[in-house]
Amino acid sequence: MVLNIRYDLKHSPQRRNEQFIPDKALPFGKLRTDHMFVMNYDGESWVNPRIVPYGDLSIPPGAVCLNYGQGIFEGAKAFKHPDEEMYTFRINENAKRMNISAEIMCIPQIPEEDQIEGIHSLIDVDRLWFPEKQNGASMYIRPLIVGTEDGLGVKPSKTYTFCVFLSPSGPYYAEGFTKPIKLLITKKYHRAVPGGSGSAKAAGNYGASLRVGRFAQSFGAAQTLYLDTTNTYIEEAGAMNHFHVTADGTIIIPEFTDTILESITAKSVLDLGEHLKVGARQERIALDDFVLKIKDMEIMEAGGLGTAAVVTAVGGYIFEDGRELQVGQGDIGEITRRIYETITGIQTGILNGPEGWMQRVERKSF
Repeated sequence: MVLNIRYDLKHSPQRRNEQFIPDKALPFGKLRTDHMFVMNYDGESWVNPRIVPYGDLSIPPGAVCLNYGQGIFEGAKAFKHPDEEMYTFRINENAKRMNISAEIMCIPQIPEEDQIEGIHSLIDVDRLWFPEKQNGASMYIRPLIVGTEDGLGVKPSKTYTFCVFLSPSGPYYAEGFTKPIKLLITKKYHRAVPGGSGSAKAAGNYGASLRVGRFAQSFGAAQTLYLDTTNTYIEEAGAMNHFHVTADGTIIIPEFTDTILESITAKSVLDLGEHLKVGARQERIALDDFVLKIKDMEIMEAGGLGTAAVVTAVGGYIFEDGRELQVGQGDIGEITRRIYETITGIQTGILNGPEGWMQRVERKSF
């Protein structure tokens, strides 16, 4: 089904009319384009798809999303390729994951093709906002769904708002892909519990992580290496999927469970064996075994995989008693760099990726 999108755009003098070429390095996620895509669920179906000027949403104080956290979101990216066209990276996977999150959080699903059409239509309208001549630049895409019913009973909302907005962004880390971080290994805090909402990209999961992030920073670490609730197995690296590289060059990613959010970047690494020229697989990784193999130099690289940063190298781990454990040489390893350069090369159109990974944003008349 093709959405009948209403275009209520800013008047020409008030919107961008020439290509965005920033005069300084862009931060990640701070800027907004001129418009946003909005659609509502009226209790029976998704209705009134529209592109309107970016601005505040009207939500009552009693909305379910504000009182009981019924909200989910996604994170994706679009890029301008050498042919001067805009392309989204694996946007169908984001749409699929949005519906998985919706199922977990009792939110009505939106057909994947409708999500993609709304996202692509918005990018088309604001395509001049793509930041040219910026290293690591992207058009970051943020779709979200929130429960809007004004009611204080603890139950799913009857009404919802689906909103997509765009952020012209530089790299997630201001210095770019230039140095590794440290992770705190903590047994005090956990990201998710079995049977919970850990595999959903739910807003509440991220709110709960803020205290843990502050705790990690107090040790001089950038983020936390989360363990399962038994403190036996490795799960996630902050808001990213964790990975490590063995001495023989094999990439190992923890098995996906209902306490791990499946990173589309991590899934891409698993699918890119022939491009990366190394093996990649998933295992259940015991912390004690992981630490021992780092000490014995059987693990030479480690890092995190996620949409925002793409790849983050981990040079070492800090324990809660202050001990530190260096991975390999403590720098960005060869395989980690290869992962980053391969994925970003595909995203920016420098390298050819698997068929269907990059979807061109159609130019429409509006």
